[in-house]
Amino acid sequence: MDIGWYLVVSALIFCIGAGGVLTRRNPLVILLCLELMLNAANLSLIAFSRMHGNADGQIFALIVMVVAACEVAVGLGLIVAIFRRKLPIDVDELKELQG
Repeated sequence: MDIGWYLVVSALIFCIGAGGVLTRRNPLVILLCLELMLNAANLSLIAFSRMHGNADGQIFALIVMVVAACEVAVGLGLIVAIFRRKLPIDVDELKELQG
């Protein structure tokens, strides 16, 4: 498979994830869409690494996967804690971060 196809697939996956982040209001779906975006970035890093013939992109992709796993663990922990207190989990009602 040509390197260009990996980049096309990576861009497609990234656009699907970005569309999900912008349109969905469920926090779990937003986290999954963020994971799609990070995996798309990993695919492009691995494609460029393969194109140049070194393993630097693959090592960096592993680091990105570790950061993404930590992000999901913290995010899911927060969502579960909010759900256990029976508070509403609606992204549209979060107004504390507005400047």
